[in-house]
Amino acid sequence: MTIPRRSHQEIELMRRAGRVVADVLALVEDELRPGVTTAHLDALAEDYIRKAGAKPSFKGYRGFPGSICVSIDREVVHGIPGKRVIEEGQVVSIDAGAIWQGYHGDAARTFYVGKPPADVARLIDTTRLALMAGIAAAVPGVDLEEVSGAVEDVAIEGRCDIVRPYVGHGIGTRMHEDLQVPNYRTGPRGIELVPGLCMAIEPMLALGSADVETLDDGWTVVTSDGSLAAHFEHTIAVTENGPVILTTA
Repeated sequence: MTIPRRSHQEIELMRRAGRVVADVLALVEDELRPGVTTAHLDALAEDYIRKAGAKPSFKGYRGFPGSICVSIDREVVHGIPGKRVIEEGQVVSIDAGAIWQGYHGDAARTFYVGKPPADVARLIDTTRLALMAGIAAAVPGVDLEEVSGAVEDVAIEGRCDIVRPYVGHGIGTRMHEDLQVPNYRTGPRGIELVPGLCMAIEPMLALGSADVETLDDGWTVVTSDGSLAAHFEHTIAVTENGPVILTTA
């Protein structure tokens, strides 16, 4: 497996794509309220991405029909936007991607519509903190297993179950490059992180069992026991000075 090392110029192009993604997530957060359809959120995102001079990474990817993924409650990832109406008391995960001059940015955030109960707040906070722990561990010279272990430790401490079939990935001129970034320790050593390596770290956690299945639409991944799920993601670059988040404003 050959993992690309991106130049400073390439990382800057990915940062530009990442800024578009960050803006989209902020825009969706401002618009997220009871009565709004998931199709409206998708149209808003696509319009912003294209007006920014970028392209939606997701639209048409392996036939996916939307520009963002909107996953609600038990839906973990890959929820298809459509006629569904957002309601008070829902957990809503938004995953967005953009391409700028051939380079990708990819990020996700989970929101609660209203004031979350304590256990739901714990789920969302734990998933976010797990992401940040994984990013902090991504320094040159460490093994990728250290990143995975950092994510896993926070998930365990927060009493959340890790969705194991879906993992982070390398990213650059393709949205999914060969590198895989598990959210749990796998046992064998992985690869040594070096400057120029770019990846998307994305923990997906559940309040109950993290066993999952895919709905008949062929995309939407849900928890088998109906438990709530959360998803956070950032695209990062490993640099000489440590990890740099590329999907931020």
